[in-house]
Amino acid sequence: MSRLRSLLSLVLVLVTTILVSCSSPQVEIPTTYSPEKIAQLQVYVNPIAVAREGIEDKLQGLIADQNWVDTQTYIHGPLGQLRRDMLGLANSLLPKDQDKATTLAKEVFGHLERLDAAAKDRNSSQAKIQYQEALADFDAFLSLLPQAS
Repeated sequence: MSRLRSLLSLVLVLVTTILVSCSSPQVEIPTTYSPEKIAQLQVYVNPIAVAREGIEDKLQGLIADQNWVDTQTYIHGPLGQLRRDMLGLANSLLPKDQDKATTLAKEVFGHLERLDAAAKDRNSSQAKIQYQEALADFDAFLSLLPQAS
């Protein structure tokens, strides 16, 4: 009788395990941004939008004036947190947008690194090219973000 009780306990445990593992609800990946998600993303978007304006306003003038020390200082100072902010925002997007946003963010960083190297070498033409490409990739990144209504 004790063997039967042990066997019955084992069978009940197996049946319960199978029922519990097969009955879990399926998690659906959202395909659109909810108003709550857009509001949550705006916390990340604001510092990035400010950095974008700073790149166009401040950095462009520094490059045009060939002020290489301040160019490097600006890249490492006010734009120092940009990498973290952009990657954090990219990871908060919907899965369909994450890969493209991460790629564009990395391209922006690559251009800023090459711009920093051009400033170090005092290479005006390369600095202007990297600035324009960084700006284009930055705008492409921002175009992926959902707009608050």
